[in-house]
Amino acid sequence: MAKLSTVVVLFYVIGSAYAMIDGLYCGLENCYDVLGVTRDHSRKEIAKAYRQLARKHHPDRQSAPEAKLAAEETFRRIANAYEILNDDDTRKDYDYLLDNPEEFYSHYYRYYSRRMAPKVDVRIVILVTLSVISAVQYYAAWCRYDTAIRHLATVPRYRLQAVEMAREEGLLGEDGKARKKERRSGKTKEEQKREEEEVIRKIIAEKMDIRGAYAKPSIYDTLWLQLVLLPYTVVMFCVFHIRWVWKFMIKREPYGEAEKLYLIRKYLGENQAKFDARDEAEHEKMLKLELWQKDKFQEWKQEKDEEEKRKMAENSRYKAYRRYVKNHGVPRMTFEED
Repeated sequence: MAKLSTVVVLFYVIGSAYAMIDGLYCGLENCYDVLGVTRDHSRKEIAKAYRQLARKHHPDRQSAPEAKLAAEETFRRIANAYEILNDDDTRKDYDYLLDNPEEFYSHYYRYYSRRMAPKVDVRIVILVTLSVISAVQYYAAWCRYDTAIRHLATVPRYRLQAVEMAREEGLLGEDGKARKKERRSGKTKEEQKREEEEVIRKIIAEKMDIRGAYAKPSIYDTLWLQLVLLPYTVVMFCVFHIRWVWKFMIKREPYGEAEKLYLIRKYLGENQAKFDARDEAEHEKMLKLELWQKDKFQEWKQEKDEEEKRKMAENSRYKAYRRYVKNHGVPRMTFEED
């Protein structure tokens, strides 16, 4: 029995010694022993032990050069042990090393993966990510808006209206070109032409009510502001539906124009931006046809679908496609080599 106890003690001592890996954590020392604590001590108790040892072995308390150097080494060991045991994740990895000393390579991986990993505050990462996404959103919205303005400036109807307004405001001459004053300024024809285009685009941007995805950008449409205003949005969503139930389902009040358009948009399955992009005359036509009523909308939708089918049937390209499908089947895209 005595021999068995001796073997167990020797095995424990050898295992503990094997668990100390030079270059990892506290090297060949036990971090708990360095601070004079055990694995049962709490984080608060470990911090208290560290402060006591740090005051006792601080290099500034030594006057002799040799004693100062020894104190610096001791203080470094104490600080390193505290850094390991004070962090919950690192302490967990260290305890795993003590319990499983044979997993040599995994201990190296755990140690250096934590040491080499950048310690960046997650909150900062989230804030920067949201800011970048919002900036890209805002820039893309301005690009779409500028594209819409440039396109409208090429449409004869809108261009003529813009030129007429520019003439009335004195921004262009009577002939719709640059003013005589600008012509005499020594500017080239290309420069005058560019300025005329800028005036026309400016008039269109100021007077034209562009809606939908190409509408003038608003900072309130960015992700940052959407998240900030999310509580307000949720409240307004609930208020809208409670009001709807009370007014139109309980009190049976007639729909207003806004409610009628909401129902039509809902039946169409379009978001607000896409629905707003439709011409106002089209909205008026939908209201005139009373498409907020489900049965009338379904009849209108069926007529639209049939009309679209007739147009497709009369289309020469579609006819050719149908003949191809009839003779060869539905075409498939493959990546097989002949």
